[in-house]
Amino acid sequence: MANKLFVGNLAFAATEQDLEEAFGAFGEIEEAKIILDRETGRSRGFAFVTFSSADAAEAALALDGQDVAGRSIRVSIATERPRNNNGGARRGFGGNREGGRRF
Repeated sequence: MANKLFVGNLAFAATEQDLEEAFGAFGEIEEAKIILDRETGRSRGFAFVTFSSADAAEAALALDGQDVAGRSIRVSIATERPRNNNGGARRGFGGNREGGRRF
């Protein structure tokens, strides 16, 4: 995971090519992936850049606060986020606010 970077505050118009140009100076990039909204297909404003080596990723942290595609980006080492096993549902335990049952 130390070779994968999180890129936040990304311009919505930014492309994966923009990321490759900005980060490519620091080493070989395996993947540059902008995260898209499932419903609209538009950028969510963040991305992940994976380098072939941890040293290249560490060097690319220097881009934190730099301008890419018109916005000052935030760059950090990506960390694994725990999976939510409820399938995305955000339901309570049942009942309404008054404590009664729903039918």
